[in-house]
Amino acid sequence: MHRLLPSSFGMADNNLLEIYTDGCSLQSPRRGGIGVRYVSIDSSGDEFIQDIYSPGYINATNNQMELQACIIALKEAIRLQLTYGITTIVIYTDSLYVVDNYKKAMFEWHKSKWLLRSGKPVLNADRWKELIKYFRKFGGRIEIKWIRGHSKNIHNRAVDRMARKSANIAINSPLSIVEVRKKYSSKSVDIGSVGMFGQRIQIRIITSEYLKVQKLYKYKYEVISKTNKYYGNVDIIFSSIRLEVGHSYFIVVNSDTSNPRIAKVFNEIIRK
Repeated sequence: MHRLLPSSFGMADNNLLEIYTDGCSLQSPRRGGIGVRYVSIDSSGDEFIQDIYSPGYINATNNQMELQACIIALKEAIRLQLTYGITTIVIYTDSLYVVDNYKKAMFEWHKSKWLLRSGKPVLNADRWKELIKYFRKFGGRIEIKWIRGHSKNIHNRAVDRMARKSANIAINSPLSIVEVRKKYSSKSVDIGSVGMFGQRIQIRIITSEYLKVQKLYKYKYEVISKTNKYYGNVDIIFSSIRLEVGHSYFIVVNSDTSNPRIAKVFNEIIRK
């Protein structure tokens, strides 16, 4: 406990709960972690700090962890009754992904069945839905504000350290199941690199993830048609049809590169 001094984040307010969050994703193997710190002020202007320590998540992306940090922060604040007498919560995060999209999740995406204007599915929709659930459960005003990562702010630096420590103790199950096979192409994934013109094309599935909110599969694939101008390109496509990772297929795509979909599957290609 120490006396709060005025800062760039405002004056002391005992009706305000500040929450600092961070999420990270480490590689080899991929695992993610979160960091959460609560900062509240009593009527005397004394600052109280409380940290939440959580094991990390297997095979988690950075965006998933940034969202999960906010979810856990609100969930635990309510459970621990840290929101008693609080009218406003401000969450500080270095994730522009969260800052730029949380109002869309609240006011737009749930009305469009978690599809973007292009028709493309909103990724991490289950995490966004969970976050909005706790917004509503709190019932007061919640703002999410951006803070520069690795800044001089002691709270931001603290949650960054906590997130990395959390990732190194990744025992929680993955937030989404992604099946993966090694790709043959030397190219990296390049979203939009395969134009959608209603053409027939031969592809091999590299990863498969089921988006349960939209009831669609998200596939990373490589083009294996040697005569095709996109041969070797690695891209993302969506489908309601289940395909197996590591398998190759002869398909027809739709005619919208901004919302790539598999229109039809002719047959599986048996490679000798």
